[in-house]
Amino acid sequence: MDILESIKMATTTLLTNKLRSSLTMLGIIIGNASVIAMIGIGEGAQNFASKQFESLGPNTLFVLPGSPEARNRVITVPKTLVLDDAKAIAQHARAVKDVAPQISSLSTVTFRNKNTTSTIMGTTPNYLTVRSFEVAQGRFFNELDLRRNNPVVVLGPDLATKLFNQQNPIGQQIRIQNVTFRVIGLTVAKGSFLGTNNDDSAFIPITTMSSRIVGRTSPYGIELSLISVSAKNEHSIGSAEFQIKNLLRLRHKITDEDDFTIQTQKNILEIVGTITGALTIMLAAIAGISLFVGGIGIMNIMLVSVTERTKEIGLRKAIGATRQDILLQFMIEAIILSAVGGILGIALGGGGVLLVGILTPLKSGVSPTAVILAASVSGGIGLFFGVVPARRAAQLDPIVALRSA
Repeated sequence: MDILESIKMATTTLLTNKLRSSLTMLGIIIGNASVIAMIGIGEGAQNFASKQFESLGPNTLFVLPGSPEARNRVITVPKTLVLDDAKAIAQHARAVKDVAPQISSLSTVTFRNKNTTSTIMGTTPNYLTVRSFEVAQGRFFNELDLRRNNPVVVLGPDLATKLFNQQNPIGQQIRIQNVTFRVIGLTVAKGSFLGTNNDDSAFIPITTMSSRIVGRTSPYGIELSLISVSAKNEHSIGSAEFQIKNLLRLRHKITDEDDFTIQTQKNILEIVGTITGALTIMLAAIAGISLFVGGIGIMNIMLVSVTERTKEIGLRKAIGATRQDILLQFMIEAIILSAVGGILGIALGGGGVLLVGILTPLKSGVSPTAVILAASVSGGIGLFFGVVPARRAAQLDPIVALRSA
């Protein structure tokens, strides 16, 4: 009997038992859909993280107070950076284009009878260029505002909406920790970064932040939470990191462990990529268990089918069907179940991934690698788990089969 006849007979048998065939495929469908969805969502998370870091600004480095070990050991990070460090970097590091020192603090912001808790960022006018921010309305504060410690503030769009609804905030007065500030501008929506919503923040001159909000707590100058630095170009990032490291070591008289940490976009992306990649593999492995369970389901149903079709097998062998013919038919039935289940699962998983991309910020897509992997695994499962029942059917003695029937 040729293979086309075997496929026809296998298809007819499966269509005769539609409910049983559908339930048998269910495990394969769920397994394939899970694998496609998990890999697609994992890749979407990686792409989302990459875009967030790119939005920080081109060729950006971050200088943070405290060594990496100290930042991991203690809850309160030591304040080892001051404003003069940022000025020295801007003056002496030749590979650096712009520097934006920053002091961050959570404070209560009030407008009339409305109040909310938001992140207050004390910084300099260079913050716009270093972090790729834009002003949507009004202006950002300037050097004159810094020198005079002017109580002026630029609001993120979300914070402005919370306080003013649809009212124009420019020229209005708000209070930050009982200090009155005049709103001079609004930033363009930037989105969240690592859990911090930049659009729900208020930006004030760093000198005003130091003198009126957080106070001066260090005898060495204005303490900083962070120094954002932009290198002159992509090729200057390594040079900028080297120059900043040597300069701060000289200024802080360091002979042993650094009391600061320098991170680049590339370093952070590598860490995030490693984490999201590991999570994707873990999720795909968990989803792969569903495929394995689906394969066991195919084997169980095929074994039951062999028992139920003992008479049919005996009759076919009695009229001349060979062991290979019986083996081929049952193998084809198992492969059809896994292949159709695989196709339906891939379609279902792909639809789920596209739906996630529409409803969430994770712009995930259907990975060709995931499709090939899922199709190969489901086909292999059908072949592997179909062997045992097919061999049992092929080994039945026709006389014994007819008697037992």
